[in-house]
Order: sequence, then structure tokens, then C-alpha cells
Amino acid sequence: MSFIGTGWALLPAVVAIVLALKTKEVYISLFIGIFIGALLFNDFHLFKAILSVFEVMMERLSSTWNIGILIFLVFLGIIVALMTRAGGSQAYGNWATRTIKNQKMALLSSFGLGVLIFVDDYFNCLTVGSVMRDICDRFKISRAKLAYIIDATAAPICIIAPISSWAAAVTGYTTGDGFTLFLQTIPFNLYALLTIVMVLCVIFFDINIGKMKEHEQAARQGDVFNGKCDYGKAQEMEVSDKGKVYDLVLPVIFLIVSCILCMVYTGGFFDGVPFVTAFSQCDASLGLVIGSFLTLIFMFLLYMPRKVITYNDFAQCIPQGFKMMVPAMTILTLAWTLGSFVSVQLEAGVFVQEMLNTYNIPLFILPPVLFLVATGLAFSTGTSWGTFAILIPIVTDIFASGSSMLVISIASILAGAVCGDHVSPISDTTIMASAGAQCNHVYHVSTQLPYAMVVAISCFAGYIVAGITHNVFFTFIAGLCTLFLILFCIVKKNKQNDN
Repeated sequence: MSFIGTGWALLPAVVAIVLALKTKEVYISLFIGIFIGALLFNDFHLFKAILSVFEVMMERLSSTWNIGILIFLVFLGIIVALMTRAGGSQAYGNWATRTIKNQKMALLSSFGLGVLIFVDDYFNCLTVGSVMRDICDRFKISRAKLAYIIDATAAPICIIAPISSWAAAVTGYTTGDGFTLFLQTIPFNLYALLTIVMVLCVIFFDINIGKMKEHEQAARQGDVFNGKCDYGKAQEMEVSDKGKVYDLVLPVIFLIVSCILCMVYTGGFFDGVPFVTAFSQCDASLGLVIGSFLTLIFMFLLYMPRKVITYNDFAQCIPQGFKMMVPAMTILTLAWTLGSFVSVQLEAGVFVQEMLNTYNIPLFILPPVLFLVATGLAFSTGTSWGTFAILIPIVTDIFASGSSMLVISIASILAGAVCGDHVSPISDTTIMASAGAQCNHVYHVSTQLPYAMVVAISCFAGYIVAGITHNVFFTFIAGLCTLFLILFCIVKKNKQNDN
């Protein structure tokens, strides 16, 4: 019996996710999911299954894109260790404490920085986390809350930013003038827009849903990790007393600028290619690696002549930074392997395509259906971009170029893919958000899920209206009203429980 291209293809991801949420242990859960995928792929031949586990893992690790992301992670870890060792993080924290007066301002600063760094979701997660962790700790904000803010301003912001690696990916999966089509989807991308509204409501009204309340209560008592920290801390090193605020600010600014320039360089911008086109065809992985490497050189030149740290201190930060990123790198490797078994070896996309082709779905109900399918597929595979690649071609074959239903349907796919990616424990972005906030990964997933589901329900309602009216105003209002109604009920229930 062949399990390839059937509903069984989703089983490994489902098992891994359920185990991770149940046991609070992500490494073994992911590996069990991988092994189940290998057994299904090899028709339960034990030795072949074991062999294929490591063949697929090595294949994923041999990908130049994935290797680039791992190197970027290491460089980011070293950069954070250096900023901490040089006293830049401490100086910035002292300044921020005087400037940022309360928890609300700290969370708004995290949100604002996340919106500002819209170029790439990996870059966003790690940079915002490294800058804001200490500040949020000072105001007793849980790492779970910080991880949610980071994650909610990563992919949801990138998917509506015309100049981003995500816009480049979507453009590549469409036909004709892909960039113009991407711009048309932005007003209909309910998950991105309503997530922004949701984050602002959470910040201004201190809305704690589900297990987030437990984490916030622990943070108020001084335990921002709620008892479990997986990440080694650079703060364990001796901190220089010569550090200034600009020892953190300048490297962060240099990192942002250099990464953007290096990304467009790989797309041919300095060879005469237009900026937007260069972004659409850039190698984001390579650009991030080069940009972060140049930042390390910049930091060496910034710190050493001023004797903020010694040469030996600089060298010690290299293994320290690497060590900080080991949990994220381990989870990423396992997630990539599991995702490969689900989407490539077992061909989950074939199952989804056949399912959509088999059922004669009325066109007006297609947007909410596509939203649900994209959410489920991205949740199971842990990849938004893979979901784009599977579903967008199906929609472009159904609707004529330039039709409003084409725009709405693609927008619903983009929204669903980001939603599924947002809540999936095996998603790269979710893992990066955990790493950026240095929050236990399962804690982040379990506390973020209720918030994302509230937005997802609101999106579903909005896309029902979109399929009927084709009107962006009515679509957004329907989603927004649903969101506010759900939040009103949650706040009211929380007040009753508190009384």
C-alpha cells in the first residue's frame, strides 16, 4: 500500500505537533514525527526508514538556503553576545528604562521595531528579540508575550510589505505581472491586517488569553521564563563598564542597512537591475549571511580601537554566540526534515490538489475554503512558501487574469498560509520567534495559538463576505467586527473569572 499523495501524508506532522503540545518536549516529538514519515514513505520497512531519515536530513542540511540560514543564526548569536559583552545592551537597557516608563510602552516599542524591520521575517525575529529582551525583562513582561509580539510582526508584516523577501516569493509563484497582483492582494490580506489590530488590542487592553495569563502572572513575580529556559544567556559573561548606547544602536542599524544592500546585491541591483526587481530575485539567505558578517567586522572596528573589549573577549563571544543558537538550530534541522517528508517524500500537496479538484466547490465560497486549506497545509508542513507554490497555480488556472476573484482567492491563500505558519510548531518563523525572545518553544506555540485562532475565525467570516460582495471595505469591516466581538466576549469572561 502506498501512502504517498494521500491523507496519510499529514499524519507525521499531526503526531509531532500533538506530542510537542502534550509533552512540552519538542526535540523528541519532532523526531518521532520524522520517523513516522519515514515508515510511511518506506512502507514500514524498518531499516530503509532509518536510512531515509538521515538521507533526508542531510539533503536538507546540504541546501544552500538552509545552510545560509544556519550561518546567519550563528552570526546573529555572536553579534548579540558581542553587544552584551561590550556593555551596549546594558547601556541601552538603562537608557530605555529611563525613556520607556511602563510595560505598555515596552511592548509598543517591540511592536514598532517589528513593523520597521519588514524586509525578512528571520531577520525581524532575531533582531527585535535581541534588542528588546532585556527591556521587557525589566518591566516583567513574560518571554511568551514578547515571543508573540515578535512573531505577530514578522510574517504578517512581511506578507504586506512590497519590498520584502516574502513579496519576492509570492511574485515568483504567479504568472504575468506578479508584483502588481501582489499589491492588489494587500487590502484583502485579512490575517496580516487583523493580526496588527489584534496585537495593538493586546497591548493597550492587556488581553491575556489561555495560558498567556499564567506566564504573565509568573513574570509579575520575576520569572519571565515561567520556570523553563532553553537558551544559554550571554549575560553570564562579564560585562564591560565602558559600553555606550551606540554600541548597540550602531551595530543594529549597520546590520539592517548591510543586510538590505547585500540582498539587493545578490539580485543584481548594482548591475543596473531596478530595486524592486532586485528584491524579487535576490538570494535572501546569502544576503543575510554577508550582511551579518560585515556587521561583525564593523563591530570589531567599533569596539577594539576604543578598548571596550579585548581581543580575547571578542574571540570568546564566538563560541558563546554559537551556543546561544544551538536550540534554534536543532529545532530548525528537525523541522526542515519533517517538512520534507510531509511535502516532498509523501507529497501532501498532491493530496490537497486532488481534494480541491474532486469537490465541486461554488466559486463564492472558494475564498474561505482556500483560507482553511492553506492554513491546514502550512500548519502541517511548517512552510508558507511551500503552500504558496501548491495553491497559487491552482487558483490562477481557475480565474482569468485581472478578475477580482483571482485577487481575493490569492489573498485568502496568502492569509491562510501565514496563519498556518504562525501557529505551526515546525514553522521556521515560529522557531525564530522563540529564539529571538529566548522563550521555550512549546511555551511560545501554546500561548500564541489562542490569539492566532481568534484572528483566523475573524478572517474566515471576512472571506465569506469577500466571496459574496468582492468589496474590500465590506470584507475588512466583517473581519474587524468579528474580531472585536470575540475580544469583547473574552474580556468580559476574564473579568467574571477575576471576580
